[in-house]
Amino acid sequence: MTSPRKCRVAILISGRGSNMASLIAAARAPDYPAEIVLVASNRPEAGGLAAAAQAGIATRALDHKAHASRAAFDAALQLELVAAGIDLVVLAGFMRIFSDGFVEAWAGRMINIHPSLLPLFKGVHTHDQALAAGVRLHGCTVHYVVPELDAGPIIAQAAVPVHPGDDADALAARILVQEHRLYPAALALVAGGQVRLEEGRVTFSADVAGGAGALLSL
Repeated sequence: MTSPRKCRVAILISGRGSNMASLIAAARAPDYPAEIVLVASNRPEAGGLAAAAQAGIATRALDHKAHASRAAFDAALQLELVAAGIDLVVLAGFMRIFSDGFVEAWAGRMINIHPSLLPLFKGVHTHDQALAAGVRLHGCTVHYVVPELDAGPIIAQAAVPVHPGDDADALAARILVQEHRLYPAALALVAGGQVRLEEGRVTFSADVAGGAGALLSL
């Protein structure tokens, strides 16, 4: 009896790749439904490339500065993804905005993790935004990628309390722990077909009890 085919995943990074490392570790489990077959970065100096190579994963460095336009970079990346037979693109600290055409080509097949409880605090400096707003809960969100920044349908979220005296660094460290737990769990749901994007909405299979996968508060 042959094992079911695993979802072929590319992880895109721009830096050290701490979420990438948590995904690679999770994918080592024999029953994990995804295999990480490619790690690519728009920054050749990204530390995560070396870590991925050490883990035996193919890497590609595509310096966005070497391309004349956003569309040209996206086209070069698309060639790499197609050549590697990628089913699902996973953004893990990838600090670059795609062209609408690229995002639409991967509609329902590209996910991202954002360090806030979306739709709150889109963009950058989310922890500073949360502290300035005085919220009592903050967290992270895994969502499908759509052309509008940080606006895609939500797959999963994890929340942490904001403590008196927190600064952005303390809050970021607490949330990063949850990111490293949430992202592998969310990827497993997507890669295993338990979560799908249908007509712009996230749907859950019956075995994800009552849609409970929509919120993984850890």
